[in-house]
Amino acid sequence: MEADGSRTEALAIATRALARREHSQRSLEERLRRAGVTADDAQAVVEELQQVGLVDDGRFAEERARVLAERGKGDVAIRFELERAGVGSAEVEAALATLEPERERAAGLVERRGATPETARLLAGRGFDQEVVAALVAPEP
Repeated sequence: MEADGSRTEALAIATRALARREHSQRSLEERLRRAGVTADDAQAVVEELQQVGLVDDGRFAEERARVLAERGKGDVAIRFELERAGVGSAEVEAALATLEPERERAAGLVERRGATPETARLLAGRGFDQEVVAALVAPEP
C-alpha cells in the first residue's frame, strides 16, 4: 500500500511539473528525485508518462530549441542546453533542423545591433558558429 501511495504522489508531482512546462525524461526524473521519490518510482512514473505521450524528448527538444532561438541563442548554445537536459543527439539534431537557419538568426541580430565588434562578441557568447560571426561582422580595421 505504501508503495502505491508513493507512486501516486510521484505521479502527482510529475503532472504538476508538466503542467508548468515541458520536461525531458531526465529532467523530470531529476525533479522527482529532488522531491524525495525513489529512483525506481521516478523511472516508473516517467515511463508511464512517456507511454501516454505526456513526456516526449523530441517534443521537449523542439520547444526548448524554439525558445532559446527566440532569445537569440546560436546552435552551439542550443545544442549544449538540450544535451544538458539529457536529450539524445538524434532529437537534438531534429530540433535544430526545425529552426530558422543559424546564419539568418545571426543576420537579424547584426541588422538590429550593427556590424560591430561588440555584436561579434555577443554572437560568439550566445553560441553562434565562429564562421557565421566572421561572415556577418567585419573585423575592426
